[in-house]
Amino acid sequence: MMKLKKSIIGMIHLSGNNPVERALEEIKIYEEEGLHGIIIENYHGTTDDIIETLQCVDTKMKVGINILPNNYDEALLNASFYKADFIQLDHISGTYRKNTTLDKEDYLKYRNKYKDISVFGGVWPKYYEPIAGSSLEDDLNNGKLLCDAIVVTGKGTGKSTPLDKIIKFREVLKDFPLIIGACLNIDNVSEQMKYADGAIVGSAFKPNGDTTKFVDSRLVNKFMKLIN
Repeated sequence: MMKLKKSIIGMIHLSGNNPVERALEEIKIYEEEGLHGIIIENYHGTTDDIIETLQCVDTKMKVGINILPNNYDEALLNASFYKADFIQLDHISGTYRKNTTLDKEDYLKYRNKYKDISVFGGVWPKYYEPIAGSSLEDDLNNGKLLCDAIVVTGKGTGKSTPLDKIIKFREVLKDFPLIIGACLNIDNVSEQMKYADGAIVGSAFKPNGDTTKFVDSRLVNKFMKLIN
C-alpha cells in the first residue's frame, strides 16, 4: 500500500505535439520541486502514450496511471508490468446515470492478481451523476472495501471540490485515506488539506489552469512552499 501523509501527486495530462517528451519534462519539474508522486493519464493523449512514458520515466517519486474511462484491467496490468506504484479509477463504488457502475466481480479478479498495486478510487466523482436514491455513506463504505484510498472531486477538471463535500467524506471515512482529486490550488490548499491525506494536482500548475499548457515551475514552487 502506498503511504500518503499529505502527499502531493502531480498530474501528467499528456498534452502537446509530443506528449511523451512533454511528460518527461514535466516529471523532472515535479521531482525538482519536491512532489511526492506523479500520475500519468490519457486525458489529452492515448493509452499508448501512457505506456511509452512508463517505459521512459526515471524518477524516485511514486508513479501512478489512470486509463480513462475507468479501465482497471489495462491499468493494473500495465502498472504491474512497468513497475508503477498505483492506479486511479474515476469510480470505485456507486451507480451513476446511464447505468454506469463497476463490475465488482471482474474488478476483484484483477485486483487480487495485482495486489502490490495500490488503487485510488473515486466516489460520486466529477462527470458522473449518482442515480436517484443513492446513499453517499453506503457508496463510501463499499468503496473502502475495494481500494486503498478514496478520491473526492467537484464537478469537473479545474472546478473546485466543495469543502463541505470533503468534510462529509472525511466524516464517513474516518481514518481511511482521502485524496482531493480536483482543483486544489494556492487559494484553498490550507483549508482543504486539513481533511485530506493527499491530493492530485494538475490544472493549478498550468498557466490559467489550461490543461493543454506546459507545467509552470513557478506555480509548482509557490504551491509546494505552502505545503511544506
